[in-house]
Amino acid sequence: MSQAYTPGLKRKELYLVTKTRRLPIPGEVLVKKGDRVSIDTIVARAKIPGDPNIVNVAGILGVDPNEIEKYMVKKIGDNVKKGEPIARYRAFFGLIKSDCLSPVDGTIESISGITGRVIIREPPVPIELDAYIPGKVIDIIPNEGVVIQTPAAFIQGAFGVGGETHGEIMMMSKKTEDILTAEQITSECKDKILVTGSLVTAEALKKAVEMGVKGVVVGGIMDKDLSEFLGYTIGVAITGHEKIGLTIVATEGFGAMRMLEKTFKILQKHEGEIACINGATQIRAGVIRPEVIIPITSSDKITTSLETDRDLFTGGLKPGTLVRIIQEPYFGQIGKVYSLPPELQFIETESKVRVVEVELEDGRRVIVPRANVEIIEE
Repeated sequence: MSQAYTPGLKRKELYLVTKTRRLPIPGEVLVKKGDRVSIDTIVARAKIPGDPNIVNVAGILGVDPNEIEKYMVKKIGDNVKKGEPIARYRAFFGLIKSDCLSPVDGTIESISGITGRVIIREPPVPIELDAYIPGKVIDIIPNEGVVIQTPAAFIQGAFGVGGETHGEIMMMSKKTEDILTAEQITSECKDKILVTGSLVTAEALKKAVEMGVKGVVVGGIMDKDLSEFLGYTIGVAITGHEKIGLTIVATEGFGAMRMLEKTFKILQKHEGEIACINGATQIRAGVIRPEVIIPITSSDKITTSLETDRDLFTGGLKPGTLVRIIQEPYFGQIGKVYSLPPELQFIETESKVRVVEVELEDGRRVIVPRANVEIIEE
C-alpha cells in the first residue's frame, strides 16, 4: 500500500507534555531536578544589561576631548542618578560654570579621552521565567533553564495570536457551529478561557478584553475580524508577542470553521479546569503551533498509558486517515483519505506531484497534492 508522512496537529485526551523553559541569556536556575512546580513557579532568572547612553561631555563643557578626565566628578564604576553632575567645568574664579548632568540613572561604564564621550549604562533589567505548566522538573539546563513534564489533555491549533496565559475553561457554546458574540460576554467571563464553536467576532474580542478574559479558543476567525481587533493586518512572521490583552487560539484556521468534534468534546470534558494556552504560531520552517494544555493533576484521571513526544505518528497517510486540507481551493476542509494514487499527476502549476484523494465531510471526493494536507492525530 502506498503511504506518505505528513506533519499533523495533535488532539490528545491524554498526553505527556514536555516543555523546555529557557532564559534568553545565561542566568540562574532556581529549581532542582525532581522538583514539583506550579504554573507560577519561577524556575530561572537573569538580568539583561541596561541600555547604554552616550554623553558628549567634551561638547557640553566646551573642552578638548583629551581634557575631560580632569573635569569628571564621577569615575568608571561609579553609580549616578538622573540629573546628577558627572563632570564640572569652572573658570575665571568660578564666574564661568558649566555642569554635565547624567540623563539617566546608571553606572559610568567608560570615559574616552579620544572622543570626549562618556557611556552611562542603565541598571540591568531583571527577567524571571515561570514554569508555564504545573508538573515535574525532569532535567536542568545549567545557567539556562529547565525541562518540565506533565500529563495533560493537549490540543494544537492551526493559528493563534498572543502569548502564554492560563485560566479556567468556560464553554460559551453547546454546538461546534455556534458563534461567540459580544452580547454573550459578561463579568462572569473575567480571567476565563472562553471556548466557542465556529467563529468569534471582532466586537466579541474587544468586549472580552474589556471584561478581563484571559483567552479565546475557537474553531475559526475571519481575517477581517482579526485585523479589526489587532488594528493591523497580521504578517507571516511568528506570532505570540502581541500585547493585545488576551490570547486567541483558532483550532481549525481562518473563516467560519466548525471546531473538530473531538476537540470540542475534550474541552467540554474539562470545563471548569485550568488550561494553559499560547497563541505563538510559525507556519514556515521551524513550525510552531498554538496550543491548549489542560494539566491532569489527579492520578485517578490517568486511566491509560501516556503518549509522549517520542510516540511519532509513523503510520502516515493511508485510507481512513483524518486530514485537513491546508491550501485553496479547499482550505480548512476536513475529511478522510479515500485513496492514494501511486502515479504522479499534473496540478494547476503544471508540476507533476503525488496526490491524495480525500472524502470531505459533505461526501465530496477531491484530489489535492499530498503536501497540501496535514494529518489530524486522533
